Amino acid sequence: MTTIPARLALKTKTSADFNESRRRAIQLYRDWYRAAPEIVDLYALNVSPARVRHAVRERFEKNRYVTDKRAIDVLLLKGRQEYQETMNCWKQVDHIMGILLPSQSRPPRTFLQKFYEGRDEDASVPAASGVW
Repeated sequence: MTTIPARLALKTKTSADFNESRRRAIQLYRDWYRAAPEIVDLYALNVSPARVRHAVRERFEKNRYVTDKRAIDVLLLKGRQEYQETMNCWKQVDHIMGILLPSQSRPPRTFLQKFYEGRDEDASVPAASGVW
């Protein structure tokens, strides 16, 4: 398959208001949602497109209540970059599988709690954690 770097490239934009940010976020979500079967085929994943869609939905839901316009623009930029890199096959299967991993959320612990456990499990996150 031939990679065309500018195939999915978009100009970086700043949103004028919250409604425009919302519209752009919905469009990005639709792009990811529609691309799920193609992602499964491109990377020969052993999961269903529904699982990819569910993982994408979780990522979007995590940032649902962000209200700062500049923060939303940064999240949209990162999401669009990930989409372009994924669809142009610039990632490896491990990167894609990292997106599908369940979230690693734990309640925050103090220094002493970590010390009493005797190890720092936060430092041993898998390389393909799928953070975006």
